[in-house]
Amino acid sequence: MRVDRFDFDFDDTLIALHPARPRDASRLLVVPPAPRPFADHVVRDLAGLLRPGDVLVVNDTRVIQAALAGRRERDGATAAIEVNLLEALDAWRWLALARPAKRLRAGDRIVFGASDEVCALGTLNATVEERGGGGMVRIAFDLASPDLDRWIDMLGRPPLPPYICARRAPAPPDRDDYQTMFADRPGAVAAPTAGLHFTERLVERLAARGVALYRVTLHVGAGTFLPVKAEDTRDHTMHEEWGRIAAATAAALNEARAAGGRLVAVGTTSLRLVESAAGEDGRIRPFEGRTGIFITPGYRFRAADMLLTNFHLPRSTLFMLVAAFSGLERMKQAYAHAIAARYRFYSYGDACLLERPR
Repeated sequence: MRVDRFDFDFDDTLIALHPARPRDASRLLVVPPAPRPFADHVVRDLAGLLRPGDVLVVNDTRVIQAALAGRRERDGATAAIEVNLLEALDAWRWLALARPAKRLRAGDRIVFGASDEVCALGTLNATVEERGGGGMVRIAFDLASPDLDRWIDMLGRPPLPPYICARRAPAPPDRDDYQTMFADRPGAVAAPTAGLHFTERLVERLAARGVALYRVTLHVGAGTFLPVKAEDTRDHTMHEEWGRIAAATAAALNEARAAGGRLVAVGTTSLRLVESAAGEDGRIRPFEGRTGIFITPGYRFRAADMLLTNFHLPRSTLFMLVAAFSGLERMKQAYAHAIAARYRFYSYGDACLLERPR
């Protein structure tokens, strides 16, 4: 399909720069199959919108502090460099996005943690091994994991999306705000943002309703924010991410669906992992490995019955996924409703609950 079919008019004043407080106070647009009408709720209503026996699948990945500020040192000259870590290649080497990358070349040394506010912590050094296109660089740190992981956590900042960073500087509260209550397994460089809406109170209400919650892991990668540059979806290649579904979790999800419960994916990351693990028969298998599944209209969903997700960018792979789930025209109508009603968009924004047509 042509990528421009996934475009829509958007008012960028709707971009949320901070999360709702409390988290479950975010607004929730319920999008059932046509012709049933849209319904405006808040996330704390979720328990009443689900049925006993339904199961929620949440992503328990933990976002690392992947945004690093430093300086390039070469022949006695220095230059400020911002680096966003994207993917660990081994114990000490990372693929990263550098700004401004034009100031870097192979062999350059970068010193992180050199600003006044972190100088007491010391510095972390790295060497640029290779510079690619689009600001991509491969860097080798002087330390290896797990020591490297601790230094990144001390010196780094939350890797907020570009549409937030362009409008405000990262702040200390982001360290917690950009982490879900389920965050447990470090490895993501972007948050599974649908999970940001959950609170202990909401989880208790869901349990009381008879809605079980299961955890899977998908380490969200840079592909979440990479623009689709192709003119046709067939020419776009998805960034692969590592995920895991335990055998016990797969069995429990299959059992719940066999008993008539609906599988509610919390976020597009949970959905893509579950669909990657599901066979043609709809049964979910244990999974551990990488997935680059790219879901566009025409895809036949095997396991997910409902999807809780935020509002996504025009022409993004995430909007393509929700268009596949609920129908392109239906989602354009839903987004028009949300824009008119001043819903808050993107990572810190509001949510929608989609029910897949049968």
